[in-house]
Amino acid sequence: MKLRALKYRKGDQTKLSNLKKGQKAKVVFLDAQDKALRRRLLDMGITEGVQIKIKKIAPLGDPIDIEVRGYELCLRKYDMSLIDVEVIS
Repeated sequence: MKLRALKYRKGDQTKLSNLKKGQKAKVVFLDAQDKALRRRLLDMGITEGVQIKIKKIAPLGDPIDIEVRGYELCLRKYDMSLIDVEVIS
């Protein structure tokens, strides 16, 4: 039996790394304990309340191209797993 990847619906809360191509979400919380990583994410414009769209996913699943504040940005899946989001669409 083949397992299907779960597609989150509007209003669901999850990690950014769990979203599929084309989904949009709003950042709820940055869970980065490493202060340098947290600062880097904030400097790239990933702050609470900002809208993010999953644009492209690499063939092996890492990195993932996202759109944030009008520009595209590639992030590693690990970095994305530290970002809690609420699905918009």
